Amino acid sequence: MGNGRKQLGAWGEGVAATRLEAEGYRIVTRNWRCRQGEIDLIARAGETLVFIEVKTRRGRSMGSPEEALTPQKSRKLIQLAQLYLAEHDLDVDWRIDLVAVELDTSGKLLRCEHIPNAVLGW
Repeated sequence: MGNGRKQLGAWGEGVAATRLEAEGYRIVTRNWRCRQGEIDLIARAGETLVFIEVKTRRGRSMGSPEEALTPQKSRKLIQLAQLYLAEHDLDVDWRIDLVAVELDTSGKLLRCEHIPNAVLGW
């Protein structure tokens, strides 16, 4: 199951990156990792640095992709974004977006929705 979930996540991140590039975003980094965790995608939208969480779901048995962005996960994303900015000595405008990728149970893409400013409160 773990390997299938990893493959689904990687596939969803590819779909999300393609969607964002079509919207004019420039992907800077994929799967940035540090000891505290991982950021799926980091992109530039003009002068703004955008940290992107991608949630991919097949069917609704685990809820919608949006439901997976819990307050705890949101806090973790803020922490990771701040670590990235410090590590790269960046003083720029930034935000955290969500891309919700949803498939039906057979694997057909139902939607790929980009939600800017999905995480607020920092």
